[in-house]
Amino acid sequence: MNVDERRELWQSLSVVEDWLGGFRKPRASPDFEALAVQSEADSLAAIALAVRACKACRLGEKRSLAVSGQGPDAPLALVVGETPGADEDTAGQLLDKMLLSIGLSRETNCFIASVVKCRPPQNRDPSGDEQEACMPYLRRQIALLRPKAILCIGRVAADAILGSSEGVDRLRGYWREFDGIPVLVSYHPSTVLRDESLKRPAWEDLKAFRAKLSSLS
Repeated sequence: MNVDERRELWQSLSVVEDWLGGFRKPRASPDFEALAVQSEADSLAAIALAVRACKACRLGEKRSLAVSGQGPDAPLALVVGETPGADEDTAGQLLDKMLLSIGLSRETNCFIASVVKCRPPQNRDPSGDEQEACMPYLRRQIALLRPKAILCIGRVAADAILGSSEGVDRLRGYWREFDGIPVLVSYHPSTVLRDESLKRPAWEDLKAFRAKLSSLS
């Protein structure tokens, strides 16, 4: 929505409010130009600073580390995980190998982010209110990055992006969209580490993701 559209919407809402409330003294109109400049001035660095200072949920009170994300400013793809996990070193290494197998790297053309930026105690799944508190950061990242496609790894990431309560087994294999961007769901690397039978379907998902990227490029 551009500046003129925002101003027109504000004026329309003010007319309705006056009609319902008996023509009270009008409130000052927001500085829409300033708001537009502020929106355009958003950056990954600003998001990272906000994440590190965030106290929007209980995780912010006791966290030792907040992880905003990692990757280039204009990536080909975005990979969304659940949270920074306790087994992030092992799972992270596997994720890097999986992505490298289809020509993606967080160093050059792929951004890695998570739904929740802080690790929950005992590496538990993040609660609904924790996800809700953190999702604005991820939405800002997606709006800035505008990747060609998004790969959701794990149930929490899939639920947050797609708004679905179905498990990965039911969601994978089908393309969906988030804000006009194609989305594919697959298994989290930590799940693949625990169950090697998932290696083949995870590889099939990666190939489908690579094919989609190729078609969009």
